[in-house]
Amino acid sequence: MKILILSLLFCSQVYAVEKLVLTGSSTIAPVLSDIAKSFEKKNSNFRIDVQTGGSSRGVNDARKKLNDIGMVSRKLKDSEKDLSVYTIAKDGIALITHSENSISSLTETQVKQIYRGRIKNWKEVGGQDAAIVVVNKAEGRSTLELFLKFFKLKNSEINASVVIGDNEQGIKAVARNPNAIAYVSIGTAEFNQSVGTPIRLLDFKGVKASVKNVENGSYPISRELNLVTKDKPNSTAKLFIDYVLSKDASSIIREHYFVPVLKK
Repeated sequence: MKILILSLLFCSQVYAVEKLVLTGSSTIAPVLSDIAKSFEKKNSNFRIDVQTGGSSRGVNDARKKLNDIGMVSRKLKDSEKDLSVYTIAKDGIALITHSENSISSLTETQVKQIYRGRIKNWKEVGGQDAAIVVVNKAEGRSTLELFLKFFKLKNSEINASVVIGDNEQGIKAVARNPNAIAYVSIGTAEFNQSVGTPIRLLDFKGVKASVKNVENGSYPISRELNLVTKDKPNSTAKLFIDYVLSKDASSIIREHYFVPVLKK
């Protein structure tokens, strides 16, 4: 009996499952889910749970130790410097319309006027005679924060027709409505374009909104994609973060149309 008990204890230790919980940015979550699957194939005793909720959730959960790793799709604020940060990729934010919309670019002033509700019809910017459907992001999303900061807008100023959460919701809203406009992750938008989603990424300041131009630094609205932990990560979290920053994971990051940042 003692031998049996010892054997069972030994087996339970050998096959103990290491669990990691990641929460936060909906921009980062899809690529991290795929990286997690690759990691689990190489490390069968690991189980990784990836949850969304926005970058603010990623930060808050990390501080309260409700997650092992937070996902934050922006540079950390000065007030968040108590967290350890690991930049895994670069991305940009693009304005998108339906592919049937003839508009290929907008000026900074036009974007502001559209989102403030002062330009209400596409014909005012050279398009067809149709009311503009403005899609905005919900509070707590870093894409919203960066959009507001870049265009020097306040969320209270925005005259939104539709309020969405993650990038996929924004892309679906535009794909279903030829008169809609939204701002989303360039990586997510290009990925959707590649599978036939009827959207157009608008040029901005004479530069094509593309992963290539995020990588070469010519596109003006870019951002970091980060992982964060409270203090230094535990050994399990560190093992996964190191994998995310490895060459193996970089190919998965590129498959999602982001620019990988390899560990130095």
